[in-house]
Amino acid sequence: MVRRSPGGGKERAAPPQGPAHRRPGNGLAFDRELYKARNVVERCFNRLKQFRAIATRFDELATRYKAGVHLAALILWLREPARDSLSDRS
Repeated sequence: MVRRSPGGGKERAAPPQGPAHRRPGNGLAFDRELYKARNVVERCFNRLKQFRAIATRFDELATRYKAGVHLAALILWLREPARDSLSDRS
């Protein structure tokens, strides 16, 4: 961008000045363990939403809906590979 100076000559415009660039999360409190726990819960809800009856609230009665959530959670739990706490892998 070129601007004309009051004297008639041409000047180059200064580069645009924006807010100072900061890295995300700089200065924010972040608890890694709390984030991990929250992530586990969010992933669980997202897996439950894969079941159509749960996602659309197909059952009108709360007891039936709760039973559907329990069944879906049980199916997800049974699908999950077994984790051996005594294994050498960490």
